[in-house]
Amino acid sequence: MRIAVLDIGGTAIKAGIWQDDKLLENTELPYDASLGAQHMTQLALQQIKSYLPFEAVGISTAGLVDSQNGIIKCAGNIPGYPFTNWKNLVHEAFGVPCFVENDVNAVALAEGYYGAAKDMDNYLCVAYGTGIGGAAVLNGRIYTGNAFASGEFGWIVTHGEQRKPDDLASGIYERYASTSALVRMAKEYNPVLNNGRVIFAEMKNPEVQKIIDAWIGEIIVGLTGLIHIFDPSGIVLGGGIMREPYVYEQLKARLPHYVIEAYKDVKLVQAQLGNTAGMYGAARAVVIGLQG
Repeated sequence: MRIAVLDIGGTAIKAGIWQDDKLLENTELPYDASLGAQHMTQLALQQIKSYLPFEAVGISTAGLVDSQNGIIKCAGNIPGYPFTNWKNLVHEAFGVPCFVENDVNAVALAEGYYGAAKDMDNYLCVAYGTGIGGAAVLNGRIYTGNAFASGEFGWIVTHGEQRKPDDLASGIYERYASTSALVRMAKEYNPVLNNGRVIFAEMKNPEVQKIIDAWIGEIIVGLTGLIHIFDPSGIVLGGGIMREPYVYEQLKARLPHYVIEAYKDVKLVQAQLGNTAGMYGAARAVVIGLQG
């Protein structure tokens, strides 16, 4: 089956063609999000037109997605993107089916079929970056929730003592366990420590080591709660920071001490597919969608 795939981010569109379970082409198109959704969608449609003929289109996209109907429900940084109906746009342009999935959900599908979780039917994907995103895969399918908004793991409350009525995000997981949180804590000690690479280069400094270890402790708090709620076979850890060997090894060593006996065999695995994961997931969304 020949599938045109898109991975739409806030500053660029990745596009390619999927055939025989392989990504045959991979093109990246930068765009200016401030020009709005119409500019972005036309750029995307023009690119996939160059891949004709194809039998379906799969799309991974930033934003809250009604995956059943192919409609964008919410998207922060692309003006006019909410209520975009990708299924209609694609069908009108090419007469083929289109399946749309949120970008983190697409990554989770991809890692489950082609990557780190391919031997698991029930697993979580948790991505650490500016914030914390997530997805739950149950029996091989994304759990979407009632409003297609499940997986907001960064918003679980891990510091109830910090909750404030006028700050909805006070006390939430991503304020303490995201990469941004690590950078903020490190900069309070030394303003030069302004990104993850610089921070980990200074690990021989005992104070920096202490900051990193405390931050890893915050990650463990959230993972402990997720494990006890979902009882997954494993958790796929995404985001560039999770490629740091020290972080991954510490999580594997420390996490089992915080869960009850039944969950001590939950696997922690690093995401494997990198920047192509969204397109892998877009293709997988088509396959699942056509299966019904």
